[in-house]
Amino acid sequence: MATITGPLSGDAKNTVANALQGALVDLVDLSLVAKQAHWNLVGAHFRPIHLQLDELTDLARSHMDTIAERSVALGVNPDGRAATIAKSTKLPQPEGGWLEDGKVIATITDTLDGVSKRMYERIRATGDVDPASQDLLISVAQDIDKQHWMFQAQR
Repeated sequence: MATITGPLSGDAKNTVANALQGALVDLVDLSLVAKQAHWNLVGAHFRPIHLQLDELTDLARSHMDTIAERSVALGVNPDGRAATIAKSTKLPQPEGGWLEDGKVIATITDTLDGVSKRMYERIRATGDVDPASQDLLISVAQDIDKQHWMFQAQR
């Protein structure tokens, strides 16, 4: 069996692996939460929020692939299995059934706030040990912060 190795080892590798896995969990679940809200959204502002949730889903999916591939490049196995995401997620889950547009805005705004805060923790953790991974996390944080602002502005 082939083995993938990378430039990091020891504590540095563990620190970065944990940061990237945490980011992966956040992004996979963010894409699922956004899609759940997208499918069940109702209200006077349905159309623009429906489209905005698609943008958020696409953003999360794009970044999760980049984060997972960075893990592999470092010789770490990313774990995006449903059971792992369900067990590890810190994202609040939307209610079942129809979701009123104002409630979706509030929920997604709060969700993005939490994701942003965790991304900044990961940025700080990876800065001294792996600037390349830190750079990817900074890119994620920038996009999450922009989405947070755009949802928050509709409150």
